[in-house]
Amino acid sequence: MTVQDIRAFNRFYTGLIGALDYGRRLYAPYTLTESRVLYELAHAPSLDAADLRGLLGLDAGYLSRILNRFEEAGLIARGPSESDPRRRRVTLTAAGQETAALLDERAQDTIGALLDGVAPGDRSRLAEAMRTIQDILGEEKRPEGGVGLREPLPGELGWIVQRNAALYTAEYGWNAEYEGLVARIVADFAEDHDPHLERVWIAELAGRPVGCVMCVRDDAPGTARLRLLLVEPEARGHGVGDRLVRAVIDFARGAGYRDLVLWTNDVLSSARRLYLRHGFVLGTEKPHRSFGKDLVGQDWRLELHGPGD
Repeated sequence: MTVQDIRAFNRFYTGLIGALDYGRRLYAPYTLTESRVLYELAHAPSLDAADLRGLLGLDAGYLSRILNRFEEAGLIARGPSESDPRRRRVTLTAAGQETAALLDERAQDTIGALLDGVAPGDRSRLAEAMRTIQDILGEEKRPEGGVGLREPLPGELGWIVQRNAALYTAEYGWNAEYEGLVARIVADFAEDHDPHLERVWIAELAGRPVGCVMCVRDDAPGTARLRLLLVEPEARGHGVGDRLVRAVIDFARGAGYRDLVLWTNDVLSSARRLYLRHGFVLGTEKPHRSFGKDLVGQDWRLELHGPGD
């Protein structure tokens, strides 16, 4: 591959995007960046301004001007963050939710029209090609010293078991019953998994593993399950958990799943805030006795595709 190959692809893709937004009605009356801000707020209802800057790579002053315009138009409300009083939480108002839904409906219809012209047999090839580009050139490839995501190296499935057992014992006093559960989950994945539908990520910081997460098929048709999310204490605050959860969501959506579910416990407050930020909705709660503790289990769900997708 040469530089000219990439430039040719860029010209093609830019032209395709321009054709999709013919007449500039897709985002009107907002800019593309403003529409992206509305999208993130609609899909992660507990974001603050710092989260938005990180997600979208925006200048602080530019984002502030956008949020000021949205607030004046009655699209957002700002208040103190529940997790950090130094931050300001940004939430959509009812009018903001309606606006975001309208923009999302336009995008769904536009992409749906594009896919109507793609033969059914070619759609899986197209999705795989998109995932390949993201894997090779996307944000998972970070410079040395930054946070990167990758597949596990030989021996690191065992590391997932060991670190889960050690951390949950140290932080929550869970017993070996939890280590046995993690070992069974990892063993099932190692022995039999479909790489197109299931995947494990290792988060790496400064050349060593600092986190992990897994996406596997659930028993319910069209549903994926997020499992074994873990971030080492010294790596917290670097956005590792956000990157791991986002990787699972993007992978599950690209693989064609309709829903993404997970099970956690109410004592894991940081993880629950992370799930809320990414748009998961709490379903059922049930007290149980596990891992040597009295806990409250929680089932969470994220809808990945709307009806008719």
